[in-house]
Amino acid sequence: MKFSKSSQLLLVSAIGLLVATLLTSCEITTIDFVFVASSAGSGSGSAGQIQTYDADSKSGALRFGQPAVPSGGTAPVALAITSDYQNLYVANQGNPNVIPAVIPTLVHFAIAGNGVLTQADSITASSVPVALAVNSAGTYLYVLSGPNPTVLTAYSLTNGTIGSQASQQTLSLAGVSDTYANDVLIPTGITVLVNNSAITGNAVFVTAYDQSAYNPGGTTTSTANPGWVFGFTIGSGGVLSPSTTGTPPVVDSPWEAGVKPTAIASTPTDQYVYVTDFASNEMIGYSVRDGVNLEFLINGPFRTGNEPQAVVIDPRGKYIYVANSLSNTVSSYVIDLATGTPSAVASNSSSTDTQPVAITVDASIGRFVFTANKLGNSVSGFTLNPDSGVLTTDQASPYPSGAKPSAVITVPAGSHEVESISP
Repeated sequence: MKFSKSSQLLLVSAIGLLVATLLTSCEITTIDFVFVASSAGSGSGSAGQIQTYDADSKSGALRFGQPAVPSGGTAPVALAITSDYQNLYVANQGNPNVIPAVIPTLVHFAIAGNGVLTQADSITASSVPVALAVNSAGTYLYVLSGPNPTVLTAYSLTNGTIGSQASQQTLSLAGVSDTYANDVLIPTGITVLVNNSAITGNAVFVTAYDQSAYNPGGTTTSTANPGWVFGFTIGSGGVLSPSTTGTPPVVDSPWEAGVKPTAIASTPTDQYVYVTDFASNEMIGYSVRDGVNLEFLINGPFRTGNEPQAVVIDPRGKYIYVANSLSNTVSSYVIDLATGTPSAVASNSSSTDTQPVAITVDASIGRFVFTANKLGNSVSGFTLNPDSGVLTTDQASPYPSGAKPSAVITVPAGSHEVESISP
């Protein structure tokens, strides 16, 4: 049957009205706000932006929420929030290759109960930022940046406002061997342990790889192991110190971490740490000793998809999810809580859009997983089965985003209470 043009328009309008009616009749409750860092345009000098999505409480399906806001710079690469979900921090790498050069910035946004982001303050980063984390007390913002130099910097936080630099440590392999003292380290990831009764103080772990020893397509000048995890304890006033053991204390940090570590995550109980190795298609597991030192899980490393780029652990500390940037998949694992050993769950691999580079689990009930897909210009969504860890792709996934999304994070919507979740 062939419809006239006017009939086609009438049909489209009728369908639109029907859809609108169905949506209106459905009760849609937003359980989380999902914030995604991307660029407003495809050019290298395009301004960064933070997009807000509302996640449905029943399905996890996303819809556009509050209007996107400028990220306060260009090339946003990382997001972090305070544990009270009232403050969001963005790392913008800037662009030194344009005239005038765009400086790297760290920007603080206040998060309103309806998901509105309001820029509160910002500072110039000491070098190009790569990863961010906030301690559970909300008193320090940790920024991993580099290279040349590659540093971990702690900034004080007062009611969310970014204050002065409290401490800074330069990452170096000089402690491994003087021969490697001048090797170029490329920073990649960061995690902060929660301060609880099991440890004597907070600790920060960061990952980096040695470009002098691992440089595909380029020259190498070092024989050092390429991948590393560095550990730091946090003392009075936020002072960072390399992790030590024994009496007198001996510096234990850094620890080997494969070839090209790309991301790091720790369990809510601070018992285990996991690192993705981009070059080896593996995940490396560690147990945490004395709250500040790492020890390899004896049965690792563990296979992932191709080129794992990001890792997250669900709030219960039961499941690990790894975003594989070349496979365009998420790998799922269940953690043996006694040993830390991750085992692949049934239906281990879930498809995403092109090149997932960031991953998060929803903050409210830990039932939904989202990835930011850099080349897909999209966000993929999944429902997490809390009994098995299996992921089911949302029917409407993937969801469109700005250009080259690089980070994703969630906060509970409005006055929604975060449910008590335990293994």
